[in-house]
This record gives sequence, structure tokens and C-alpha cells, in this order.
Amino acid sequence: MKTIRNIDFSGKRVLCRVDFNVPLDENQCITDDARIRAVVPTITHMVSKGAKVILASHLGRPKGKPVPEMSLSPVADRLGEILGKVVKLAPDCIGPEVAALVAAMVPGDVLLLENLRFHAAEQKNDDAFAAGLAELCDIYVNDAFAVSHRPDASVEAVTRQVPVCAAGLLLEREIEFFKRAMGAPQRPLVAVIGGAKVSSKLAALTNMLDHVDKLIIGGAMANTFLKAKGVGVGKSKVEEDLVETAAKMMKTAAEKGVRFYLPVDAVVAPLFDEKAPVKMVPIEEIPEEWMVLDIGPASSILFSQALYDAKTIVWNGPMGVFEMAPFSRGTMAMATHIADAHALSIVGGGDTDAALHQAGETDRVSYVSTGGGAFLELLEGKTLPAVAALEAAAARSAD
Repeated sequence: MKTIRNIDFSGKRVLCRVDFNVPLDENQCITDDARIRAVVPTITHMVSKGAKVILASHLGRPKGKPVPEMSLSPVADRLGEILGKVVKLAPDCIGPEVAALVAAMVPGDVLLLENLRFHAAEQKNDDAFAAGLAELCDIYVNDAFAVSHRPDASVEAVTRQVPVCAAGLLLEREIEFFKRAMGAPQRPLVAVIGGAKVSSKLAALTNMLDHVDKLIIGGAMANTFLKAKGVGVGKSKVEEDLVETAAKMMKTAAEKGVRFYLPVDAVVAPLFDEKAPVKMVPIEEIPEEWMVLDIGPASSILFSQALYDAKTIVWNGPMGVFEMAPFSRGTMAMATHIADAHALSIVGGGDTDAALHQAGETDRVSYVSTGGGAFLELLEGKTLPAVAALEAAAARSAD
């Protein structure tokens, strides 16, 4: 991929795909501006080089039609505050009104287009829609890692219609850290995988068995593996159709010499309720009418010992229902164990990022990815459509 570091932006119109899909409260106020701040270095770099910066993003799921509550207006205001300059919001993302606003821009200006997903053509990777975006610019930049696994028009098709395409600083950094973790890692490489379902991470788990030295499994997905070992897990969530697959995966891990860690105790409750009675039990003693909602303290110690000699750690998915206080300790402890490790630590996934923030450990890990689905697809060994598109564009320009 080309990156923005060696591009002449002077006086050029630059369309930059970003991810401003930020959370809003009932008053349309932004509750977390991390995604906005993440791309500020790319914006300021281009502005400092004399670019006319046109930002494009989606917000929410408007399903191809304008939804006032999903306007990017609050984002334009917040970005303007961060940059210390006026950021205009266009009434649309394509069309004559937008073209007129772009024509009036001077070097250093920043314009935010209205929600891309107000047009159904965006998620259909429509060439005509992409052409409308391409008409606005001389250079295209992708700095939206979180949507780089989606072949949308503003991510994929547009790269075939703009002569110069490049990765922004955030996208470049995301790919760089992932390559350091999974491409040529310092070893031992330990993957910590949690969350609700084996099915959602089956491809990632399968791929990682070819790369990691140790694999730690937590969260509800651990129940399926425990059942595959013949452990009774009470009323806990289990993917019955994947029990046999889980057994085969553990066998494969053993054959490859991958150390495979599962919880040895659990925090259980009879109901999925913050006020339900709670107790800690060894894995072998889960009551029939109770369910596992967090790893227990012995599991936390075991996992911390598995991390002790790690040189590279990749974490995706919580250890339990961390949103509820009685079931948060396992995930909070894992965040601290990873932060304490003398290792390159990379954390990815929305829930995992939120858990890390809740634990107050964000500043003590090496890198926190901005993407959930995109991060998971990298763990699966896939090439992201956005990366493939930028690589193809670089090849075309080289020819």
C-alpha cells in the first residue's frame, strides 16, 4: 500500500474515508469520541501539507435512507472543537450541492460529508455511487480500519476511480501492529480469546492454532470446550453443534504443541441477573440449574501464569459478563494481567476495548485496535477488502 507520508497534498482535494460511527445519547450528544480522535493525526498531517480535506463516514444503520437522528452533525461540531477550526457539514455525500462546497474549499479546509449510508448504494459497493465520490477528489485516503473488512463503495469501488490512493496513519498503524503480532512475533505468542460464541470465532481459532504457542479460552465460548471434555456446565450457554468441533480443535492443539488453557473454576448464578445469588465453584462442581457467567479466581491465576513468559499477546473477547459488576472480576483481572506482562500486547474488539477502559488499563497495553470485525478477520488470516483495494491501486499506479 501507499501511505500518506510521501504524497504531495499541496492544493489537492483529498477524500478521506474515516470511521466516525460514534455512540450518541438520547440528546444526540457524543458519549465517546475515541474514533474521532484516532484519525486526527491523519487529518492534521494532510491539512499541514496544504490539502483540502473531505471526510466521509457512516453513522449507525439508516438502511439506505436519510434518518435525522443519524446525521453526522454532532461529529462535525466535535471534530471542529478538537481541530480548533470550523468543520462544515455537507447536506449529502454526493451531488451538485456537495460539489459546489468542495469547489469553494481552500487549502487547509476540512469538510465532512453527510452519512454515506443514507444511500443504499454505499453498502452495495455500487460503481456509480463510487464515481460520485471520486468526482470530489484528486486523492483518496482510507483511514477507517474498523470498516476495512466491508467491501463498500467508499472502501473498495472508489479506489478504482481515483488516480492516487493511500492508507492513512491509523490504517497503516493497525496493519503494522498486527503484522508484528501474527506475522513474525516474538515468542511465546499467546492468544486470549473470549466472548459468547465459538461460532463467531471458529475461523480465527482455527487459523491461530497455526501461529500461537498458547491459547487461553474464556467467556461463554469456553463452555462448549468444557462440555467437549465431559464437564457438566449446568444451564450455561453451549453451542451443541460445535461440541465435536471443539474436541477436534483441542486435539489439533495438542498435536501442534499449542498449550490450550480453559477455566478451572467459575462464578455462577441461577439467573442472568446482576442481583441474582452468586457463588464460586470448581469447574467440576457447577450446579445443574446454574450458569457460568465469569471465570473464577483460580482461573485468573492460571491464566496470569500462562502469560508470565509471553513476549506477544493478542486479546479478543471478555472472560465473562463484565457489564454486570458481580461477573466483571475475571475480565478486569485479565486486563491487568495483560497490562502487567512484559510483552507486546494488542487488544481488539469493541467489548474488549470497553473492558480495558473499564479496568483503567488502556494506557498500559501496547496497542488498542479500533476495529472489531476487521480485527477478527485479520485473526482469521484474511486479507481485508480495503487493504486489497489499496494494494491493487498501488500496483496500477506503478504500471
